[in-house]
Amino acid sequence: MNNSPKIIISGGGTGGHIFPAVAIANALKRLVPSCDILFVGATGRMEMEKVPAAGYKIIGLNISGMQRGSIVKNLALPFKVIGSVNKAIQIIKEFKPDAVVGVGGYASGPLLYAASLKGIPYLIQEQNSYAGVTNKWLGKKASKICVAFDGMDQFFPADRILKTGNPVRKEVVDIQGKHFQGAELLKLDPLKKTIMVTGGSLGAGTLNKAIEKHLPDIIAQDVQVIWQTGKYYYQGIVERLGLDYHPNVRILEFLNKMDLAYAAADVIISRAGAGTIAELCLIRKPVILVPSPNVAEDHQTKNAMALVKNGAALLINDRSAEDTLVKAALELLNHKEQGEKLAENIGKMALPEADEIIAGEVLKLIK
Repeated sequence: MNNSPKIIISGGGTGGHIFPAVAIANALKRLVPSCDILFVGATGRMEMEKVPAAGYKIIGLNISGMQRGSIVKNLALPFKVIGSVNKAIQIIKEFKPDAVVGVGGYASGPLLYAASLKGIPYLIQEQNSYAGVTNKWLGKKASKICVAFDGMDQFFPADRILKTGNPVRKEVVDIQGKHFQGAELLKLDPLKKTIMVTGGSLGAGTLNKAIEKHLPDIIAQDVQVIWQTGKYYYQGIVERLGLDYHPNVRILEFLNKMDLAYAAADVIISRAGAGTIAELCLIRKPVILVPSPNVAEDHQTKNAMALVKNGAALLINDRSAEDTLVKAALELLNHKEQGEKLAENIGKMALPEADEIIAGEVLKLIK
C-alpha cells in the first residue's frame, strides 16, 4: 500500500448515513494520518454542510431519489442518474482513488457504479437489516460488504460479508458517570424518573403527538421528559404549549449534547434508524422503538425486530403509538426488573469498534 492512499467516501442524505461516513473517515485518518479522503454527496442535501464542518472536502452530484406520488418529478430522474454517473466517472479520473466506500444514500449508487466501470475496488457499508435495491445490485461486484445485522446473506454474496456493526460518534455514547451532569444541564431533578424522546434531527410527528396528548399522564406520575421535537415540529409545539410548560417537561428542537441527554434518561423512546440503534446498544438503557412507516422497504421495522427477538427492546407500531406509547413507557419505568433485562440484552448486541474495523477493511482493499 502506498503511504498516502486516496479514498472516496460516497453517500449521505440523512444523519444516519453521514455520521457513520464521517466516523469511518476519522478512523482512516487515525490509522493512516497521510491518507487523502474525498467525500461525494448529493447537491442540496445535509452532507454538503455537515461534511465540510467535520473537516473534509465534498463534491456534490445532482441526484435525488424517487418522489412518491409525483410522476412529473420522476421524469427527470433517468437524466439525473446518467448525468451523475458521468460526473462520478470524471471525479474518479481526476482524484484517482485507490478504493471507494459507499454508505448508502443517493450519491452512493452512481459513484460505486462508476468505480466498478473503472475497476476500482469498493466496500459497501450496509447499515440496515434490510438492504435496498441499489445496494443489492452493487453488492454483486463489491469487494467487501460490512453489515450490522445477522442474516444479510439473503441480499449479498456470503463470502464477502463481514459483520462489523454500524460506526457511531464516540462522543455521543460516552455517558459513564454523567447522569447528574446531564440532569443539571437540562435543569432536571436527577432523582426523578426521566423519559427521553427523540425523533431525529427533523423530528417524528407520531412521537410528538403521543407526548403532547399524554403530557398530563406523565406529569401526574411526577415523571420528567426530555422531549426532542425536531426541526419541523418545534415552533408549533412551543406556540401551543409555551417553552416553560411545566418544570418536569424539557422541550428542545435539537440535542447538542446527546451524551448528557442519554445519561440523564431512564427510558428512551426512539425511531428505529440503524445508526440510532447502534448508539442505543452502546448506551445500554431500556428502549421503546417506534419504527417510521415512511422509509423504503419498511426497513425500520426490520431493524427493530432484530432487537425485539433478542429481548433487547420493546416495539410499538406507528399506528397505535399515539394512544399506547406513553402508557407503555410509564409502565416500563415502574417495572424495574423488565428495564434491567432490556438494558442487559441490548448491551449484548453492541459492536463498539465498527469504525476502526471498517477502516481496516478499506485499507486491505488497496494493493
